[in-house]
Amino acid sequence: MRISYRWVIVAAGALMTCVALGAMFSLAIFLEPMALDTDWSRAGISSAMTLNFLVMGLGGFAWGAIYDRYGARIVVMTGAVLLGLALVLASRTGSLLVFQITYGVLVGLAASAFFAPMIALTTAWFDKNRSLAVSLVSAGMGVAPMTISPFARWLISAYDWRTAMFVIGVAAWALLVPAALLVRQPHKPAADGAASDLAADDTGMSVPQALRSPQFIVLALTFFACCAAHSGPIFHMVSYAMLCGIAPMAAVSIYSIEGLAGLGGRLLYGVLADRVGVKPVLIAGLAIQSVVIAAYLAVSELGQFYTLAVIFGATYGGVMPLYAVLAREYFGQRILGTVFGAVTMLSSIGMAFGPLAGGMVFDAYASYSWLFIGSALVGLGAVAVAIAFPRLPRRELQPA
Repeated sequence: MRISYRWVIVAAGALMTCVALGAMFSLAIFLEPMALDTDWSRAGISSAMTLNFLVMGLGGFAWGAIYDRYGARIVVMTGAVLLGLALVLASRTGSLLVFQITYGVLVGLAASAFFAPMIALTTAWFDKNRSLAVSLVSAGMGVAPMTISPFARWLISAYDWRTAMFVIGVAAWALLVPAALLVRQPHKPAADGAASDLAADDTGMSVPQALRSPQFIVLALTFFACCAAHSGPIFHMVSYAMLCGIAPMAAVSIYSIEGLAGLGGRLLYGVLADRVGVKPVLIAGLAIQSVVIAAYLAVSELGQFYTLAVIFGATYGGVMPLYAVLAREYFGQRILGTVFGAVTMLSSIGMAFGPLAGGMVFDAYASYSWLFIGSALVGLGAVAVAIAFPRLPRRELQPA
């Protein structure tokens, strides 16, 4: 039972990240119909996503600390209840400010209850094939654009954006609350038979020492720059494609293809990281991401968007889970929830820049060109920082 239940944890984690992050990122699908219906500016609506990421960062740190003390179930159950409530309330608001609070603050707080705690829990259940397991949990984020986003677009077309957001909120309750009941901490020895006793795994660092270490600083800065680079292009991709003359549903399909490619990228990068090491795989992925972001400036046809969507989705999706694996290797399991929550907090601040910057750029120039130029340059910065990763303090990553 202990051997097989680890995969239940992976499945539950993948479902949670799919629903929670999919619901949050679906604001990109709501952007245009909301602007047309309410006369709210794109920058004003996009700022709700910026708040999502800022609150998600702070929430991830807090939820990670709660996870270290009380375990994952109470965290994800609270997040499940709060996410559905936030979406239902946001669907009813008639004020931009109230929408920014309900969607920007409450959805961000709820979504942060899933990623860091479930990733930390998964690393506790696995020793061998850890990169692959973490990637599979993170793969829920890749499935979201293929499920939540088209579902939201269909609901908007069939009804209106308010009904669509309300239905997604109710669906979040129906899916996440039962999944949260499946969550449990691992027994010892580890679920896959490997020795993972916390005493053996412990680096001896306290949380303050870990947060001041060179390993944490480089890890956090790389994650920050990586997310700052791709958040704007991801969020504004549908609007950018429509600006290039792509039909609305076809533009959403670009977003979905990115998600599908991200699913494959997570599996590919996870297997490669287990075999050749996390650092070289991460650096290569960050470099590819930067080049592809710049390449979006040269596309205008649907086929070209699809080609870049496959590469872009695979790269940003593939590198995201690798930060958690590095955090576990650097700092051990005992304080992983708090440390990875802190790393996630800084990455969320990076994610917060893109949506607002893209909205401001479009409102000022009626074009997204400077968004893609700036994002590509930030992506190159992420590569430069990643090269400075220190050696692992305890051991180098070993092939699975």
